[in-house]
Amino acid sequence: MSQPKQLDSPLYVLLHNENVEGFNLQKPRKGTVDMAGGDFRGLDLRQLDTSNIDFTDAYFRAADLRGLDLRHTAMEGASLGHAQISGAFFPAELTADEILMSVNFGTRLRYRTR
Repeated sequence: MSQPKQLDSPLYVLLHNENVEGFNLQKPRKGTVDMAGGDFRGLDLRQLDTSNIDFTDAYFRAADLRGLDLRHTAMEGASLGHAQISGAFFPAELTADEILMSVNFGTRLRYRTR
Protein backbone atom coordinates (compact mmCIF):
# COMPACT_ATOMS: atom_id res chain seq x y z
CA MET A 1 0.00 0.00 0.00
CA SER A 2 1.39 3.39 -0.93
CA GLN A 3 1.89 6.12 1.63
CA PRO A 4 1.28 9.86 1.13
CA LYS A 5 4.31 11.58 -0.28
CA GLN A 6 5.70 15.03 -0.75
CA LEU A 7 6.00 15.58 -4.49
CA ASP A 8 9.00 17.18 -6.16
CA SER A 9 7.11 19.85 -8.09
CA PRO A 10 6.84 23.64 -7.78
CA LEU A 11 3.08 23.34 -8.33
CA TYR A 12 2.82 20.84 -5.45
CA VAL A 13 4.73 23.23 -3.18
CA LEU A 14 2.19 25.95 -3.97
CA LEU A 15 -0.70 23.66 -3.02
CA HIS A 16 1.06 22.33 0.07
CA ASN A 17 1.50 25.94 1.21
CA GLU A 18 -2.22 26.54 0.49
CA ASN A 19 -1.38 29.06 -2.24
CA VAL A 20 -4.32 27.97 -4.37
CA GLU A 21 -4.44 31.26 -6.27
CA GLY A 22 -0.77 30.94 -7.23
CA PHE A 23 -1.31 27.33 -8.30
CA ASN A 24 -4.27 28.30 -10.49
CA LEU A 25 -2.20 31.03 -12.16
CA GLN A 26 0.82 28.79 -12.82
CA LYS A 27 -1.04 25.60 -13.76
CA PRO A 28 -0.52 24.74 -17.43
CA ARG A 29 -3.68 25.14 -19.51
CA LYS A 30 -2.91 22.03 -21.59
CA GLY A 31 -1.89 18.57 -20.50
CA THR A 32 -2.27 16.80 -17.18
CA VAL A 33 -0.81 17.98 -13.89
CA ASP A 34 0.59 14.94 -12.07
CA MET A 35 -0.26 15.07 -8.35
CA ALA A 36 -0.67 11.28 -8.06
CA GLY A 37 0.05 9.92 -4.59
CA GLY A 38 0.48 13.39 -3.13
CA ASP A 39 -0.09 14.33 0.49
CA PHE A 40 -2.87 16.93 0.72
CA ARG A 41 -3.94 16.12 4.26
CA GLY A 42 -5.52 19.00 6.18
CA LEU A 43 -5.16 21.54 3.37
CA ASP A 44 -7.73 24.15 2.39
CA LEU A 45 -8.10 23.58 -1.35
CA ARG A 46 -11.30 25.53 -1.94
CA GLN A 47 -11.18 27.58 -5.16
CA LEU A 48 -8.74 25.09 -6.75
CA ASP A 49 -9.02 24.72 -10.53
CA THR A 50 -9.07 20.92 -10.56
CA SER A 51 -9.43 20.38 -14.30
CA ASN A 52 -6.85 17.98 -15.73
CA ILE A 53 -5.18 17.21 -12.41
CA ASP A 54 -4.30 13.58 -11.69
CA PHE A 55 -5.06 12.95 -8.00
CA THR A 56 -4.82 9.15 -8.34
CA ASP A 57 -3.86 7.58 -4.95
CA ALA A 58 -3.68 11.03 -3.26
CA TYR A 59 -4.45 11.57 0.42
CA PHE A 60 -7.00 14.23 1.41
CA ARG A 61 -7.56 13.35 5.09
CA ALA A 62 -9.29 16.32 6.78
CA ALA A 63 -8.77 18.50 3.67
CA ASP A 64 -11.30 21.17 2.73
CA LEU A 65 -12.65 20.30 -0.71
CA ARG A 66 -15.93 22.18 -0.41
CA GLY A 67 -17.37 23.40 -3.68
CA LEU A 68 -14.72 21.84 -5.93
CA ASP A 69 -15.62 20.53 -9.36
CA LEU A 70 -13.77 17.21 -9.49
CA ARG A 71 -15.80 15.78 -12.39
CA HIS A 72 -12.84 15.87 -14.79
CA THR A 73 -10.21 14.90 -12.24
CA ALA A 74 -8.65 11.43 -11.88
CA MET A 75 -9.26 10.32 -8.29
CA GLU A 76 -9.17 6.53 -8.34
CA GLY A 77 -7.41 5.22 -5.24
CA ALA A 78 -7.57 8.57 -3.43
CA SER A 79 -8.56 8.68 0.25
CA LEU A 80 -10.96 11.32 1.61
CA GLY A 81 -10.97 10.42 5.31
CA HIS A 82 -12.86 13.13 7.24
CA ALA A 83 -12.52 15.60 4.35
CA GLN A 84 -15.07 18.39 3.99
CA ILE A 85 -16.85 17.76 0.69
CA SER A 86 -20.13 19.67 0.79
CA GLY A 87 -21.02 21.15 -2.57
CA ALA A 88 -18.28 19.22 -4.39
CA PHE A 89 -18.89 17.46 -7.70
CA PHE A 90 -17.20 14.07 -8.10
CA PRO A 91 -16.40 11.97 -11.18
CA ALA A 92 -19.41 10.05 -12.48
CA GLU A 93 -17.46 6.81 -11.99
CA LEU A 94 -17.75 7.24 -8.20
CA THR A 95 -20.94 6.25 -6.44
CA ALA A 96 -22.26 8.21 -3.47
CA ASP A 97 -21.70 5.14 -1.27
CA GLU A 98 -18.07 4.93 -2.36
CA ILE A 99 -17.50 8.61 -1.56
CA LEU A 100 -19.18 8.29 1.85
CA MET A 101 -17.14 5.19 2.72
CA SER A 102 -13.97 7.10 1.91
CA VAL A 103 -15.00 10.18 3.93
CA ASN A 104 -16.19 8.15 6.94
CA PHE A 105 -13.53 5.43 7.03
CA GLY A 106 -10.68 6.64 4.82
CA THR A 107 -11.09 3.86 2.28
CA ARG A 108 -9.63 4.38 -1.17
CA LEU A 109 -12.00 5.43 -3.93
CA ARG A 110 -12.86 2.67 -6.39
CA TYR A 111 -14.31 3.57 -9.78
CA ARG A 112 -17.32 1.56 -10.86
CA THR A 113 -17.23 -0.05 -14.26
CA ARG A 114 -20.04 0.69 -16.64
